[in-house]
Amino acid sequence: MAARQLRRAARAHASARPAGDLTGPRAGVIESALDKAVTVPGAKIHEHVDQLRRRNPYATPDQLVTLLEREYLRVIQGAGAAVGAAAAAPAVGTGIALALTVSDVATFFGASAAFSLAVASVHGIDVQDVPRRRALVLATILGEAGAKAVGDAAEISSVHFARTLLTHMPTTTIAKVNSTLTKRLIRRQVLRQSALGVGRLAPFGIGAVIGVAGARALGKTVIEGARLAFGPAPARFAEVIEVVAPGTPPRIVAFPSSAGS
Repeated sequence: MAARQLRRAARAHASARPAGDLTGPRAGVIESALDKAVTVPGAKIHEHVDQLRRRNPYATPDQLVTLLEREYLRVIQGAGAAVGAAAAAPAVGTGIALALTVSDVATFFGASAAFSLAVASVHGIDVQDVPRRRALVLATILGEAGAKAVGDAAEISSVHFARTLLTHMPTTTIAKVNSTLTKRLIRRQVLRQSALGVGRLAPFGIGAVIGVAGARALGKTVIEGARLAFGPAPARFAEVIEVVAPGTPPRIVAFPSSAGS
């Protein structure tokens, strides 16, 4: 009964907004969170991957990617549960609850960016160019739909496209890909976050469950998107890495890691 009421409330909330609205406050929240997420320092990404390798010295690249996936899901599920429980507490008003949902959006994008860039690091790619980072993060968040959109916009295969996108794709094509993916992402996330936001205003307990389940569903899509973008992990850890900086061709440098290969 409660689930049906929540679904009806979510549909009513979504239908009250013009279809395809890319300029509303929720769209602005998504754009702002994405802009901040894609500027995470590359050194922090490599340091985290290095720490994970030191804690798991016998892990293969494939096993390390699996550890990154599990870690990512824990982060976003934890945020979803915390927001769901806090928003459902009697002392929390609707305005504070919506602010908590905004915070959850930022956590989701930040964790998604860190995860996709960490997977790139395992594959021997250091992406410092922000538009290329944005394209990668957008594509992975959109999952299978993101892979297809990249393939259509860039006229390349939609399978295992990450290295081409990050190291060889012309900047004009990157701009086209980002424009396409941004519009698609905002349409999808506005609807999803609206539904999840309504769910978190449910009675205590139910809101937390919907927060966890919703965050897990979003996270699974990102993981699927990363797998489609990068393909299988390499057989062994790279000893060199392709560094893609703004305005310069990719260059090969020693991998910034003290972990053994």
